[in-house]
Amino acid sequence: MAQNQIKSWPKKESLRGPDLMIFKARYDWYINPRTDKKMKRVVLESPDWVNVLALTADNRVLLVKQFRFGTAHITTEIPAGLVDPGEEPLETARRELLEETGYTSSKWSYLGFVEPNPAFLNNRCHHWLAEEITKTAEPDLDAGEDIELRFMNFDEIRQAVRDGRIDHVLALSAFSRYPQLWNGIYPHRKDIGT
Repeated sequence: MAQNQIKSWPKKESLRGPDLMIFKARYDWYINPRTDKKMKRVVLESPDWVNVLALTADNRVLLVKQFRFGTAHITTEIPAGLVDPGEEPLETARRELLEETGYTSSKWSYLGFVEPNPAFLNNRCHHWLAEEITKTAEPDLDAGEDIELRFMNFDEIRQAVRDGRIDHVLALSAFSRYPQLWNGIYPHRKDIGT
C-alpha cells in the first residue's frame, strides 16, 4: 500500500499581529490539502540566534549560568544571542562571546544550524565552535543580564546533561554537533524499550 505524499499547505492570507519585543506575531491562514479546510495559525517572527561552544586550549567548555524568565529559574547553557539586523551570524557569535564572557577566539568553525521550533518559529539557531579562547576583557552585560561563568571538562558536561543540570535544548543541540564532546553523553542502555 502506497503512503500518502505530504503536500505543502497553500497560504491564503496573512495578518500582522502584536509586537512581542523579541518576536513579532503574524497570523497566517493555510488550506489543509488533505481536508481543504482553512486553518488559522500563528507564526512568531524572530531574528536568527547564535550559540557558541567555546573551548579553552585544554578542552574545557565555557558555560554561562543565568536566570531565564520563561522557566523562572537559573539555567546552565552556552553563550548565545540574537543576530542584530545587518549582522552576520559569525559576527554575532564573536560579539556575544565577548559581551557575555570577556573571552575571544581567533579559531572559529561553523557547526551548522537548527530550526528551534518550526511549528511556530520562523528562525534558525546557528552553532559556532570557538577554540582556544582567551580572556581579553571584562564582560559587558546589558541591563537584562546577570551571568555567572563556569568551566567544565567534557566528562563533567556529559554528567551534567545526564543528570539534568544542563537541559537547555539549544545548548544540547550545539553539543551534539561536536562529536568529541557528545559521544558518551547517552551511552547505549539495554533497559530502554525499542
